[in-house]
This record gives sequence, structure tokens and C-alpha cells, in this order.
Amino acid sequence: MRQIRLEAEEEAVDERLDKYLGSVLPDQSRSWLQKLIKKGAVRVNGKAVKASCRLEAEDQIEIDLQEPEELPIPAEDIPLDILYEDADLLIVNKPKGMVVHPAAGHRTGTLVNAVLYHCRGQLSGINGVLRPGIVHRIDRDTTGALVVCKNDRAHVHVAEQLKEHTITRRYVAVVAGVLREDEGTVDAPIGRHPADRKRMAAGVKNGKRAVTHYRVLRRMKGHTLIECRLETGRTHQIRVHMASIHHPILGDTVYGASKDPYHLEGQALHARVLGLVHPVTGAYIEVEAPVPEYMQALLEKLEKM
Repeated sequence: MRQIRLEAEEEAVDERLDKYLGSVLPDQSRSWLQKLIKKGAVRVNGKAVKASCRLEAEDQIEIDLQEPEELPIPAEDIPLDILYEDADLLIVNKPKGMVVHPAAGHRTGTLVNAVLYHCRGQLSGINGVLRPGIVHRIDRDTTGALVVCKNDRAHVHVAEQLKEHTITRRYVAVVAGVLREDEGTVDAPIGRHPADRKRMAAGVKNGKRAVTHYRVLRRMKGHTLIECRLETGRTHQIRVHMASIHHPILGDTVYGASKDPYHLEGQALHARVLGLVHPVTGAYIEVEAPVPEYMQALLEKLEKM
């Protein structure tokens, strides 16, 4: 167990304790911090408090970061498409249909199950028992590059880059309709949909700032191949943003058409480029995940229309 001591800044006045800790400790999930608070492992001015505790300037905060529990998730010998690997990082090309970390209904067959086997105990434990080494994630039906951290030092360093929006993340997607402009930006906050908590929505009250830059790569009859560059990384960001400008991603039956005439089994979205500063060497590394076969076949079909 290690202890962290913080002093609440002026900007934190009247902010909830759990929200504040989530902002100053971006490598820790808010749910994990709430569990620590509930256990009494977080104290304000020497006293255990609730997650909803409102902070005052110069409050002294002590956090006992407990060692990660033994992971009740089995390691599985699942082949990985490795784009880069060294003693600190693993970057993989995630296939379509693979869930990143275990959850209800998906305890096996996830990326975490696969990396537990591949890394054999060499994974960061910062994000708790279900997400060892996982700093960010991509949706189950989104393919492409995803980084896994093998130790806590790498995890903290990469998480900081994510917080500062300095990681390069470029996606390719096939969207409905033909975009007139060659490039553009969607700058609209994203938050939970007010009527459907399983979905996200753009422009909602109390949403978090979200920015997606896009440019046209190819125009086809009734469709467009685009590249999207993430400035922020909100849940379903590209899917929500493109739907908000009336160009939903093909195959996305959540934010686009309810039927998938091309039988894509999920959105035609691929994380093609991932670049970051190495947590140990300081060198910039960038990898590219090849466009998957299903998307190549889709583009060929659309070109013939």
C-alpha cells in the first residue's frame, strides 16, 4: 500500500471529493476511488468522509492506495495481433467483436484475458482487478490500435498523455451520405442521453467537452470514407459526433440506421494510427494498424454501386 497526500486547491472549492480525485488522479477510475472512499481509505483533514463531501480550500487529503486484488479473471491463450512491444508497452490491433475488459456477460474472450496470458503477470495494476494494464479502450465492434501498459510507471505516464490530449489517435470510418466539405470539426459536449442511459448524446447539459476533427479520404455513391482525429476521448465520441451532423457510421445501429444492410456486425470504424511518447525512453513511437478485411470488402462493394 502506498499513501498519497494532496492539498485542495482554490479551484476545488465546493467540488465533490470523488470528482476532484478523479481529475487529479486520472490513472485511477472514479468507481475505484469511490470504493476506496467507502472503505475509509480516503481521509479529509484526518477524517473519513463520503464521496459527496464538498471540499474547501487547503483541505488536506490522504489516500491509501491499496494493492490490487488478485484478479479473478482467467488468462486465456488468445492470439494477439501485436503492432509493438517492449518491456513497458504492448500495442495490439484489436479485432472486431472483442471486448476490451471483462464485464457482466463477458468474463472470457476479452482483450484482458488475452494479455494476462501473453504478459504473464507483467501488467499495471492501477485500474483495478478487471482492467490490468488498460489505460484507454475502444468499443467491442471497433477495430484497431490499443495500448496496454506493463507496469505502473508506464501507466501513469501514458494516462497523463491521454489527459493532456497529446496522444495521436487517427481513425478511419465509412459514413452514410456524401460530405460536401473536405474537412471539418465537430466541437460538441458529450454526455449520457437524457432518455436512454445506455446511449451517449452530443450537446447535452452537463456533457464533457468533446472535439473530433475529420477529413474526407474518398467519396462514393451515397457514402464517404473519412479520417477522424480525436482531440478528446469521450465514450462513443466519433459515433456520436458523426451522427450529430447527420452522417452516422455504417453498421452503427445504435446511433444510425436501425438496420444494417451490409451485415457489418457493428460500426465501420477502425483505429488506424496510434502515437505516443514512450514512458521510459522519451522517444515518440507511432504504429499503424492495417485496415481490416471487412472494411476493405465494404469499400470495394461501395465503389461498384
